[in-house]
Amino acid sequence: MIIQNFKSSRENLDLKQKDIAEFFHLHFSTISGWETGKDTIPIERLIEYANEYSLSLDYLFGIITTNKKYYPIQLDLLQLAHNLTELRLKNKYTQTEVAKKLNTTQSAYSHYETATNIIPTAFIYGLTKIYHPFSIDELFGREKV
Repeated sequence: MIIQNFKSSRENLDLKQKDIAEFFHLHFSTISGWETGKDTIPIERLIEYANEYSLSLDYLFGIITTNKKYYPIQLDLLQLAHNLTELRLKNKYTQTEVAKKLNTTQSAYSHYETATNIIPTAFIYGLTKIYHPFSIDELFGREKV
């Protein structure tokens, strides 16, 4: 899965893959894999990147076309779990229905709503196809500047 605006955001910041690799203490080939979609960016890394360079997750995922300014994300699994549950209930879905749309099991999905596990990047992307309108920044409890 390609995070639509990861590469362009890096280029707009006048950064090389090597610079991002050094920031994350990774090999540049990992960054290349993220940019081509060969590898999936772990959501924790994407949040680090968004925080460091003041980028909106909605922009990075391609939900919006221009970057919006937000305060840094403080990753809080309990808040994320609460927001996932509220989003599902507001849209009148069961866990089973959401899990099926994400191509996972209800049991696995329930772990995201109970703060047992952090929801993977690919599933977050999948949520953008289920819920409209949808903000990943808001899902993580991020506040606008």
